[in-house]
Amino acid sequence: MLNSRASELTLMCRNCRHTLKIKSNINLGLPQYPKKCLAPPLPDGDKPNCPPNPYLIVHDKSTFIDQQTLKLQETSDMVPVGEMPRHITLFVDRYLCNVLVPGTRCEIIGIYDTYQKKVRNTGSVNNAAIRSPYLKVLGVQTDADLLRSAGGLNRIFSEEEEEEFIALSRTPDLYERFVKSIAPSIYGNEDIKRAITCLLFSGSKKVLPDGMRLRGDINVLLLGDPGTAKSQLLKFVEKVAPISIYTSGKGSSAAGLTASVQRDPATRDFYLEGGAMVLADGGVICIDEFDKMRDEDRVAIHEAMEQQTISIAKAGITTVLNSRTSVLAAANPIFGRYDDMKAPGENIDFQTTILSRFDMIFIVKDEYDAHRDMSIAHHVMNVHTNGGNNEEQTEGEIPIDLMKRYIQYCKLKCAPRLTPQASEMLSSNFVAIRKEVKLKESLSSERSSIPITIRQLEAIIRITESLAKMELSPIADVRHVEEAMRLFNASTMDAIKEGNTDNDEVLQHIQKIESEIKRRLPMGWSTSYNTLRQTFVEKGNYSIEALNKTLYILERREVVQFRHNRSSIFRCGV
Repeated sequence: MLNSRASELTLMCRNCRHTLKIKSNINLGLPQYPKKCLAPPLPDGDKPNCPPNPYLIVHDKSTFIDQQTLKLQETSDMVPVGEMPRHITLFVDRYLCNVLVPGTRCEIIGIYDTYQKKVRNTGSVNNAAIRSPYLKVLGVQTDADLLRSAGGLNRIFSEEEEEEFIALSRTPDLYERFVKSIAPSIYGNEDIKRAITCLLFSGSKKVLPDGMRLRGDINVLLLGDPGTAKSQLLKFVEKVAPISIYTSGKGSSAAGLTASVQRDPATRDFYLEGGAMVLADGGVICIDEFDKMRDEDRVAIHEAMEQQTISIAKAGITTVLNSRTSVLAAANPIFGRYDDMKAPGENIDFQTTILSRFDMIFIVKDEYDAHRDMSIAHHVMNVHTNGGNNEEQTEGEIPIDLMKRYIQYCKLKCAPRLTPQASEMLSSNFVAIRKEVKLKESLSSERSSIPITIRQLEAIIRITESLAKMELSPIADVRHVEEAMRLFNASTMDAIKEGNTDNDEVLQHIQKIESEIKRRLPMGWSTSYNTLRQTFVEKGNYSIEALNKTLYILERREVVQFRHNRSSIFRCGV
């Protein structure tokens, strides 16, 4: 809240018009006025008969300076579990006003003091002895200020740290070491860990000559069965990212994620409080149970995920807040578990608008495989019996503190650009992917719920840049593009192909069975499933899968209904 504070007040007695100037050094609260008139005696020796508290403020002849009241809140990673984040009021004036925006991480130097809070409607409670603390700010320093100053990086990182980081960036198997260091207690999920590594480093953000900004942050969605360690991965990312916030979809509202408008109890003015995405500016926000969010709350983060801003128009406040954050979301399919018999669109309960904003979408399935199950069981038993202190497990890992500092160093130091060869390779690959998806959609009975648009091309570019940034390389070359394409194919492209295995012949069979059922079964009539099976499978040489798929499609279109424990089929629609 920005307002004016009087540095020198001119007071005038309302009876005898005596004027008086007083200095006001009080930062918060009201200055103390003289209780009685201080006018000198008249020539005849009499004093004017002035009432008590006679002085009024003459605003035109007083001097004012800008002042602003801010709220400093401790960062989410410092808040003890189960406690509310503590905060203290800051008082800034003159040139320090309008320097900070919501969500900025800063260091404050100031004088600790207290003031008498003005409380309304207190009733019989005596608040005279209650004082509220505040900080009179003398100086502010943000990370951006540090970087702009001479030798900015050297003031954040010591020379020994920089030497250690440069030596780490030159190790030949850095990428693999980093992937092994991501949640080492979780077995497998190699490609997901690679994607999380790319998300932590992020690509290069760009500002075009016309002022348009292109995001560099990578968004990842983990969609899959329960018990596949999605939440554990999110919790690990919260620990390792330099700036991070963890939230659950069910407990998050649109205002809680973006920004809320509060009313100041003292002045009754409205002011903005930044939500989770504003506070995670420059870091990662982990959203668990993404599918449990209400649709209207999920729509609120559309703008934050692509434009990386949050526009607010509430209670007469119209403004734009920054939310330059990566989103790592975990969700379950519609039916709780992923159903292989259904297409991806029937398993995923998200609109195309939100899916296109995710750079990588992983479908995590809990499939039965005896060899893999035995490996996971051995791994879990080892973690539980040894407490994770296995020598094989810790060998070649990077400590979490070193990972956190190295990620911060890479993000501040490096912004890679693509080489011409890498650009050419990306263009041709993107065209090939679009062609492949178009061909699959022409063969399938419905459009893919996961789109391939220009956003996905930008996603592959960001993944390429993050792989180069990890090595502190100023350019991203062909080998980075190859790994980015492999990751994209292992995530989003696999999700598109999931369930779209129908070839041309099966589609033709489905269409023929559908037309035959509609011709033979009049409206309002029913037949048994066994009759249909004899007609089409045993006599008509169609496969049982084609018949089941046809009946499923007709049921979804409300052409037929299953009755009597799915043994009877009733024709109810056109």
